[in-house]
Amino acid sequence: MPTTARAPAALELQQVSKRYGRVVALDDVSCAVAAGEAVLLLGANGAGKTTLLRCAATLLRPSRGTVRIGGLDAATHGAAARRRLAVLGHESFLYPDLSAVENLTFYARLYRLRDGAARVATLIDRLGLQGWAHRPVRALSRGLQQRCALARVLLHEPALLLLDEPFTGLDVTAREQLCTVLGEVHRRGAAIVMSTHELAIGLTLCRRAIMLVGGRLGWDGSVAPGDAAALEDRLRGGRAQAVA
Repeated sequence: MPTTARAPAALELQQVSKRYGRVVALDDVSCAVAAGEAVLLLGANGAGKTTLLRCAATLLRPSRGTVRIGGLDAATHGAAARRRLAVLGHESFLYPDLSAVENLTFYARLYRLRDGAARVATLIDRLGLQGWAHRPVRALSRGLQQRCALARVLLHEPALLLLDEPFTGLDVTAREQLCTVLGEVHRRGAAIVMSTHELAIGLTLCRRAIMLVGGRLGWDGSVAPGDAAALEDRLRGGRAQAVA
């Protein structure tokens, strides 16, 4: 009987390590995120979460190991791999003296989008930026800047979205809106890897969690919306056993 080829993982790390001199930030981490899967990335401060996300985003080169994006080796097919992903983290990667529209138009051209103007207009409307679209980004609140940064990463409809503390500094309304948009992106088929201390919010989207302990993979398992307290307890205790 004919067999159906399995789709490559959206993200795959094989024995990935990252060292800064004598400091080991990641130590032999192997994991995979399937296409369309949403995963929480957990760990105490200094556990290696940001380093893992930066290696996955090809912003850092691992000291050892292999990173694959959609089946592409990031070390040898970096440009093609980067077209499949987007990163939303501590830095917005927006030009502060340009307006939201000017920033998004610039990135649409960078991505060589055929429908760039239409995509910019759609995202400005969807993320509620109409009243601020022509103001310099530096004049916008933290929440509005984060909305603009989210529009930037969604422009080219990435298959993999990497989120590093995306809710930091946002008020309740902005958090809810961001979570709603991320849910829509996930339902359209994008894989999401999210590092956040806002576990209750993250668990509304993610049904799997990966825990890093001292740069190593401590635990990888299923989670449910009601598991926030149990996960927080294990994080405080530095324990890596699964949530009961």
